[in-house]
Amino acid sequence: MSLKRLRIEGVGLALAVFVIDRAVKALMVGPLTLREVGLIDLLSMFDLRYAENYGVSFGMFSATSLEMRFGLIGVTALIATGVCIWMLRETARGDILGLGLVLGGAIGNIYDRLMFGYVIDYADLHIGEWRPFQIFNLADVAITFGVLILLARSFKSREKPLDSGDHGATENA
Repeated sequence: MSLKRLRIEGVGLALAVFVIDRAVKALMVGPLTLREVGLIDLLSMFDLRYAENYGVSFGMFSATSLEMRFGLIGVTALIATGVCIWMLRETARGDILGLGLVLGGAIGNIYDRLMFGYVIDYADLHIGEWRPFQIFNLADVAITFGVLILLARSFKSREKPLDSGDHGATENA
């Protein structure tokens, strides 16, 4: 597969994640009126629960002023730009797709921060009262899975056996 096609796939995946994230968030605050009702019980371990996240993961670095909000947007936009550049330079399909997930999720959350001043979260996974995660959204899931793909591929690439031409160089080093 050509590099151009791989990069188009990565950008397409990022765009798809962004569009689906926007659609789901619009569904939550629109027809489902989650903002008004606060909670929709779905399963014994999963609910839809409206939350506004003014920070980043786990509410850290909460933006309590306009300056902090735009600072947070700026930092996350720089990170997203770095991810985009990395994706456009990458040659491995798995890494490109992982980066596409991260980029799409990041853009989805940046959009929320720009438009509303916070990120809309709605997914509440729990076991009784115990919550292994904070309330999250589809963009967060895409970022998490993208990072996990990149980490797994990174560990896998370290385990590649050396070919016969590399053994002499290693032994003499």
